[in-house]
Amino acid sequence: MSHAFDTALLARLRRAEGHLRAIVAMVQEGRDCVSIAQQLQAVEAAVVAAKREMIQHHIDHRLEDRLPEQHAEGPSLAAELKTLARYL
Repeated sequence: MSHAFDTALLARLRRAEGHLRAIVAMVQEGRDCVSIAQQLQAVEAAVVAAKREMIQHHIDHRLEDRLPEQHAEGPSLAAELKTLARYL
């Protein structure tokens, strides 16, 4: 991966890590279940977004050049992979 992308990905993951630590503190403090569940959903969404970006970056910068050229009309194999990656 590129240095700039690695830096951005690490920043996202560190934010999620900090958020998760705050949730652990919420549990230790006995906060209500709804608040904790909401915060867990936010961390989960952040991690999923980071994973999706990493996969997209990998397709763009590692796989696209190695995929066979497509001569038929329609989306390229790389475009199809990117679309599929959204559902991971």
